[in-house]
Amino acid sequence: MSTSATRSAPGAVPARPAPPETPIIELVDVSRIYPNGESVVRALDKVSLAIQPGEFVAIMGQSGSGKSTLMNIVGCLDRPSAGLYRVNGVDVEDLGPDELAELRCSTFGFVFQRYNLLPSLTAAENVAIPAIYAGMGREAREERAHALLARLGLGTRSEHRPNQLSGGQQQRVSIARALMNAAPVILADEPTGALDSRSGEEVLALLGELNAEGHTVILITHDPDVAAHARRVVRFQDGRIVSDERREGEPPRTPLPGTGPARRGGLARFVPDLAEAVRMAIASMTANLFRTALTLLGIVIGVASVITMLAVGDGGKQSVLERISQIGTNLLIVRPGAPGIRTAGDNATLLPDDAEALRSISGIDAIAPDRSGRYTLRYGSLDYFTTVTGTSPDYLAARDWTLSRGVMFTQADVRAYAPVVVLGQTVAQNLFGADDPLGRYILVKNVPYEVIGVLAPRGANAFGQDQDDVALVPLSTGFVRVFGRQFLNSVTVKVGNADDIPRVEAAITRILTERHQAEDFQVRNTAQFLETAMETQNTLTLVLGCVAAISLLVAGIGVMNIMLVSVTERTREIGIRMATGARMSNIMLQFNTEALVVCSVGGAVGVGLGLAAALGVEWMGATIVLSLMPPLLAFGCAFLTGLVFGYLPARKAAGLDPVVALAYE
Repeated sequence: MSTSATRSAPGAVPARPAPPETPIIELVDVSRIYPNGESVVRALDKVSLAIQPGEFVAIMGQSGSGKSTLMNIVGCLDRPSAGLYRVNGVDVEDLGPDELAELRCSTFGFVFQRYNLLPSLTAAENVAIPAIYAGMGREAREERAHALLARLGLGTRSEHRPNQLSGGQQQRVSIARALMNAAPVILADEPTGALDSRSGEEVLALLGELNAEGHTVILITHDPDVAAHARRVVRFQDGRIVSDERREGEPPRTPLPGTGPARRGGLARFVPDLAEAVRMAIASMTANLFRTALTLLGIVIGVASVITMLAVGDGGKQSVLERISQIGTNLLIVRPGAPGIRTAGDNATLLPDDAEALRSISGIDAIAPDRSGRYTLRYGSLDYFTTVTGTSPDYLAARDWTLSRGVMFTQADVRAYAPVVVLGQTVAQNLFGADDPLGRYILVKNVPYEVIGVLAPRGANAFGQDQDDVALVPLSTGFVRVFGRQFLNSVTVKVGNADDIPRVEAAITRILTERHQAEDFQVRNTAQFLETAMETQNTLTLVLGCVAAISLLVAGIGVMNIMLVSVTERTREIGIRMATGARMSNIMLQFNTEALVVCSVGGAVGVGLGLAAALGVEWMGATIVLSLMPPLLAFGCAFLTGLVFGYLPARKAAGLDPVVALAYE
């Protein structure tokens, strides 16, 4: 070109040179310092470096020269102690952990010396990991993973696990993983260090092809022969750049546009992430079946205990309430003796006329005075010792009792001192067996009584006493022929409406106090007795539930311990996931989900076992009550246990430093 051609016309404005392209990687006076006792180690010392899009750069140096530290900083796995680092003009110092994860996901693809493949996953699943954190759908990422493996000559090996692949094949899987999100920058840390020469050449050739396609390739190596494949070689020594050489005559590369796929946000991201977390949790559980079974055992026992104990407790409560209800509802029981004083033997302060005086109170459905004693009944040559109760015809109405056959004696029988008797089921069976007792005669104190009725069976009462072990006679007949003295053991008053009980109780107290000129009697409310019994049973049920809850708590602590062990064992896996773009929330979700899945599966098995155990207890003769609430409560507690006790291990996993996690042995 002639000199005149390069001169500007007089008065013309000189042409400005085109502005330089923004470096994709730019470091300005970057230092990385590590404390070492009282001194410090300068892994990087004021390093300045700019890498343009589409370059193939080799960072070369001996071990300890700082090249791997540089790669960790460039790949946003580590932060500089001082200096400025920009990616596509963005200052990394201003980015938080999740923003750095976003940058790793969309901009960088890592190729490690030791491959860093997850042994429990297939080659295709390893390749697809970055796409999970980019929010790519499952079908799309599987299709892309298989396509990448096919391109790299591993199409027939995509379903093989890492231990079924050679070193060169594993490194190709690692490269495919780096390409999964179409990351513009490939960071290769000693990619041939663990390979034979042939496999190493294949990997370097592949990196060259990727660079020719527009990828920016940064190659970390100590081998000059490996570095010779790059178009630019930056040599490090003692944490500083000692040379920066470019190969002349290489054609320019067209860099890849953009920075990889954009991640979805909000619910559109959470639902797929949760689904993947559940899938990975199940895979982790099946990979350690024995440990998972032991962890599940604690949850299963805890949930089953809650269901069984609550079923037994509720059954006991129902049994007690049924027995109390057999006494009768809306009842007031009047007994002789001053309040708060237990009487022994006969007490003559309550008389038949007192019972008659109470009939003037409105709202009363039935009044049944009674006097009881233990006597021998005889039929033929058979004797039976039982309770004989003299009472009125209202006794059955007051006690909500019915007859299985025959009739109850009447008020006319009471006035006539009739020698008739109504037998309980136990007495009838012991004296007559299978024979019909109606119309037969039995002897009570050598006086014959005609059997006119048999009571319906009632079973044991709240105190375990057999209510069917009784014989009823008219009160007048009992006074004259059985008991002798004419006073009562109690008066049972049945009130028609429960709301009237306080008024009727007050009226009874007033009338009897006026008649006796003293409060030498007690009025007991069966509703209060029922309430007291319910409170007692509720307390017992609560105690049983607390015992079961403690076992569930212990199981939760066991889950937390196992998960903490799992975090330690899988530290390198966590580092790999972070390097491929996992956010802290992804790691938190994964490990919390694993705890939730363990506890949910244990809870479901525990619910089934608890129901089976409760039915087994019922089969052995105990009373149980099965309802929907205890299984729901137990399963909910198991789920909450996973949520609470899985949080600490998940937080520990999410808080790991990616560099430290990747270096963990």
